[in-house]
Amino acid sequence: MPIFYGKASLMNYLKPIKALHSTIGFVPTMGALHQGHLALMQKSLLENENTVVSIFVNPTQFNNSEDLAKYPRTFDEDVKKLTALNPNIILYAPEVVDIYDGTPLAEHFDFDGLENQMEGKFRPGHFNGVGTIVKRLFEIVQPTKAYFGEKDFQQLQIVKKMVAKNHLNITIIGCPIFREPNNLAMSSRNERLSALERAEAAIIYKILTSVKAQFFTKSTAEISEWVQKSFRNNPTFVLEYFVIADEATLLPCTRKYKNKKYRAFIVVIVNNIRLIDTISLN
Repeated sequence: MPIFYGKASLMNYLKPIKALHSTIGFVPTMGALHQGHLALMQKSLLENENTVVSIFVNPTQFNNSEDLAKYPRTFDEDVKKLTALNPNIILYAPEVVDIYDGTPLAEHFDFDGLENQMEGKFRPGHFNGVGTIVKRLFEIVQPTKAYFGEKDFQQLQIVKKMVAKNHLNITIIGCPIFREPNNLAMSSRNERLSALERAEAAIIYKILTSVKAQFFTKSTAEISEWVQKSFRNNPTFVLEYFVIADEATLLPCTRKYKNKKYRAFIVVIVNNIRLIDTISLN
């Protein structure tokens, strides 16, 4: 499997591929690969002649230094998984200096307000970091299509907005959430959970499915109160936020409209580990 640690060597490798107008699918990751990541890659492999995967733990999107330090790094295992999936995958695994040419600093982005909701409220500067790294990776790889999981739905919408505002000729593909056998959304952070915490975290999806069942018969205020009460009765979990929002604007839903799509977003903290999940309500 071709592995590149510097952007110059990767760009040189991709140059003749682009000259032939071959399609390039791109899956950006922070490593600690799981089946959800591999599903994105499988889709890219089916839809493109070439697939590039990046592994880079981006420091500018972490507003918590402890979270950055503890983020799982399993590069050797990741390479084995990629090779087993398809040895023709092109891997880009840069160091910080290769991406940022010195001190890692985030650019400032205007995502038309998408960045001010949910994660933006609880993780200041997070989406400036996301925008910075995704834009730089897009400039290096210049993919035809890029694949993102819907678990981070706010991020998906922000990437789509960035591509539109910067007039980038890249199609952004959102892919369904992959879940563990107990329906916990797959995440690299799950590796930090104990076996008991991982099992008990099944409550998150159970609550979301109940929210979906209640959505057309109860108000969003009633549902939010029920969710908060459900977590008050489960002291292992701390509810950071629960929001029902318009999928397009990410603004909280205060009144339902038939022609709009809505989604429930939730973040729960278990032993200082943030677990994110979401579900479509339409």
